[in-house]
Amino acid sequence: MRQPPSGANSERESLRYEAEKETGSRNASSDLPSKPTPTGLNDMEPISELLASKLSATHIDPGLHIVATPIGNLGDITLRAIAVLRAADAIACEDTRVTGKLKSEFGLTARLIPYHEHNAERATPDIIERLKSGEIVALVSDAGTPLVSDPGYRLVNAALDIGVRVIPVPGASATLAALSVSGLPTDRFIFQGFLPTKTAARHKALESAAKVKATLIFFESSKRLSKSLADMASILGGRPAIIAREITKRFEEITRGTLIELSNSTLTAAAPKGEITIVVGPPAETVVPTKGEIDGLLVEALESMSVKDAASSVADATGQPRRGIYQRAITLKSENSGSGD
Repeated sequence: MRQPPSGANSERESLRYEAEKETGSRNASSDLPSKPTPTGLNDMEPISELLASKLSATHIDPGLHIVATPIGNLGDITLRAIAVLRAADAIACEDTRVTGKLKSEFGLTARLIPYHEHNAERATPDIIERLKSGEIVALVSDAGTPLVSDPGYRLVNAALDIGVRVIPVPGASATLAALSVSGLPTDRFIFQGFLPTKTAARHKALESAAKVKATLIFFESSKRLSKSLADMASILGGRPAIIAREITKRFEEITRGTLIELSNSTLTAAAPKGEITIVVGPPAETVVPTKGEIDGLLVEALESMSVKDAASSVADATGQPRRGIYQRAITLKSENSGSGD
């Protein structure tokens, strides 16, 4: 089994990007690092040595490591993630081409094993055998934190079933990144993932989500964005929301407004490019009126309306059950006039 590389010299080259990003010699907003410039190399040497020292001192235990990778900007990878990926005997990944870019950038030598929703059943036994033999296996997704709208649930449970350690290596997450800049309540939030593609199923999912008193977070494809926003506006109403597109990447864009405003803005616009996260605020808090306040509204309404119409009007205005309001309206009408409608 391969051991983690040791020594600052062996780590320094792969850490050059981190050092250069911190000193400003690269464009920190770029998706991929550009070629290093000679300017300021002497100044960045101490920080490079510090990072290399921290990296080489990181202890990596055998087991299944769930490693978060950047969602766009390579500079968002953590030192611990680099240490685990460099020490790994194998890296299970959704797409070897995508993870191959990380492999090239950070000098990784571990074998890449395709692991996705279509081959999970076939690939899991081989990975479990590796774990049984004491290897270090890293599970990564194409971007962000694995198992968040990504495969991996089956592998994690298979590892737990045989007593193998499953170790989180946290990092970038589009869900939390979008929430953190949304300006919406963060004390309680629900990740809804991708909405169903079929209209009826999507409506049902949104109607269920509408009852949740929490900030809602959705992933959506650019092609379905307009339809989903229209359904959100119709079912969730004019709640405040944001559309976060291409988070951490060069063309990152955060659009704010109500769901109705955001929906209207997409009706005639071309479908946007890139990864999209939608964050929707919780339903507005409703104030429950007192019995006396309801009676006052009913008495006023009964002066010009029938019992049925008055009850409907007050129920709509207060958000209270229509049946109870109607029964109270009958009682008040009888008390005030001696007869009901």
